[in-house]
Amino acid sequence: MTSTTDPTAATHSFDNAAAAQMERIVVDLRRMYQERNEALREVTRAHHEALLRLAMAADFRDDDTGVHMVRIGYLAEMLALALGQSETFARMLRRAAPMHDVGKIGIPDDILKKPGSYDAEERRVMNGHAEIGAGILGRSRVPLFQLAAEVALTHHERWDGTGYPRGLAGEAIPLSGRIVAVVDFFDALTMDRCYRKAFADDVALDMLIKQRGTAFDPAIVDTLLDEVAVLIELRDCINRQPPSFEALAELE
Repeated sequence: MTSTTDPTAATHSFDNAAAAQMERIVVDLRRMYQERNEALREVTRAHHEALLRLAMAADFRDDDTGVHMVRIGYLAEMLALALGQSETFARMLRRAAPMHDVGKIGIPDDILKKPGSYDAEERRVMNGHAEIGAGILGRSRVPLFQLAAEVALTHHERWDGTGYPRGLAGEAIPLSGRIVAVVDFFDALTMDRCYRKAFADDVALDMLIKQRGTAFDPAIVDTLLDEVAVLIELRDCINRQPPSFEALAELE
């Protein structure tokens, strides 16, 4: 009796085995990809928490409530949305902006807390906090930290080009820095500092208007003025019930 092998059946069996092996490879690669992404998220979250705590330590040196940095994030987000920016950008700015003054951790107390004006050397030291902050935040490949470094470096640039540290002017200043500059100015004026009492909202707004087109982007100032009632209510709400650190550090 002659035995025969069906070549079609053998080919089909090989195809099934190859397909099964390919499916296992795809499943393994998908699992590895998910594990890698989760590991990256954990590293990013830990990095963000560490930087926020450092920023909070810097803020406590200049604001004994530590809420200024929180307000800046939420006010910057609100203003970015009012300017027509995407929710993605606005949300990322909310997370990045609280780190804008992290460089103040490197400024001596006798300068940081000095009442009155600085002499030339003190001003040079104080102005260094922008580059210190950008250096702390680093040249990360993570978009959040790239944005935070950009804000730290540019939120003291001025629309007319007389700011620091680079002397950028107009739209050469990144939008993130221009937004944070405006909300930081208004919020800082309306809070108690170690060397002065808070200005009333109307006084602070008048001071902001006087800097429109010189220190600050006119379009951003105008948008803040249009939305000022909402902005003040948001600020007051944060003062009444500040978000938890966990909420600030959340990346999703």
